[in-house]
Amino acid sequence: MRALQLFGDRDLRLTDIDPPPAPEAAEVQIRVRALALNYLDVWGFRGMAFAKRKMPQIAGVEAAGEVVAVGPDVTRFKAGDPVTMYGADTCGTCKACREGRDNLCENVAGIMGFHIDGFARELLNRPERLVVKVPPGVSFEQAACAPIGFGTVQHMLFDNARLEPGESILVHAGGSGIGSAAIKMAKAIGCTVFTTVGDDEKAEKARALGADHVINYRTERFEGEVRRLTKRKGVDVVFEHVGADTWNGSLLCLKRGGRLVTCGSTSGVSTTMNLMQLFQQQYRIFGSFGCTLRNIADALDKMASGLHPVIDSVFPLDDFQRGLERLESRRVFGKVVITL
Repeated sequence: MRALQLFGDRDLRLTDIDPPPAPEAAEVQIRVRALALNYLDVWGFRGMAFAKRKMPQIAGVEAAGEVVAVGPDVTRFKAGDPVTMYGADTCGTCKACREGRDNLCENVAGIMGFHIDGFARELLNRPERLVVKVPPGVSFEQAACAPIGFGTVQHMLFDNARLEPGESILVHAGGSGIGSAAIKMAKAIGCTVFTTVGDDEKAEKARALGADHVINYRTERFEGEVRRLTKRKGVDVVFEHVGADTWNGSLLCLKRGGRLVTCGSTSGVSTTMNLMQLFQQQYRIFGSFGCTLRNIADALDKMASGLHPVIDSVFPLDDFQRGLERLESRRVFGKVVITL
C-alpha cells in the first residue's frame, strides 16, 4: 500500500509498504480517506521533533477514514463506518486516561506523525477506544479537521478559557486553521470577536466568517487597536498561539481578570513578561495542548449542525509536499487537506 514517509530533514517520499495485518482484539482497521495538515506536519517535515525518531517515519498527524474490518470484541464500530482517530498513542489506563483527560496521559508513546508513525498511509489499525464515529452529513475532508483543527479549539475555548456567550475575545491569526475555527465557534455563541490577520484579503475573509473587528497586524499595532476599540477596557479572552511576537501585546489586550489561553509558539518559545502586571491585573493564563476524545466528539457534533471548518485547499496524496509548502508560506486561510 502507499504511504508518505519522512526519511530525513525535508526528505518526504511516497513509498510502498506492507499493509497492516488483520485487526486484533479491540482494534479496528481503517482506510484513510483524508488528512488535514498542521504546523506539527511542517515542524516534523523540517526535522524539528522534540524526541528522537526512528526513520523512516510515516507522516500525518490528523485524519479521517472509514472502517474496513474490526477485530474480536469490537462493539462500537462496523465495516463502512466513517471515523476519525485520536492522534496520540495514549495508555488508556493511567488516572488521566481513566478520567477522560486523554491529552494528559502519563504514559503517552508519542504524537502520530511527529514522534511515531502517522496517518499518511492507505490502511492502519487503531485501538477501538481511540476512534470516534463521524456523524451523518460530515465529509471525510471536514472530519479530518476534527482531532486538531476543531478539537484543539474546543478544548482551549470551553475547557480552559471557559468562554461564555456575550463575552469579547481576541483571536490571533484568524486565517489559520485554528484561528478560523475559533472565530466561528465564538460567534456561534454570540461573542464579540476581534482578530488579527496579515493582509487585506484575509481581512475580508475573516469578516465573512463573522469577525466584528479585523486588525491587519502588519499595518497596525493590534494591542493599540484593541484598547482603542474597547475604550481601554480590553477583552475577556485572548486566544493565543503565535508566541513571543504577540505575547506581551496580548496581555495588554486583556481586561482586569481576563483570561489568556495559549496552545502554540510559532514565532518563538521564549519571552519576558511583567509579573507586576500579571498579578495586579489578576490575569489568568492557561496552557492548552491537544484535546480529549470528548472534545473531538463535540467538534464533530458542531460540524454536523452546520459549523464547518474552513478548508483553504485540497490536494491529492501525490501533492502532499505542495500542501505543506502552502501552509508554510502563510498564504493559507483555513485548513489544507490531502485526499487519498
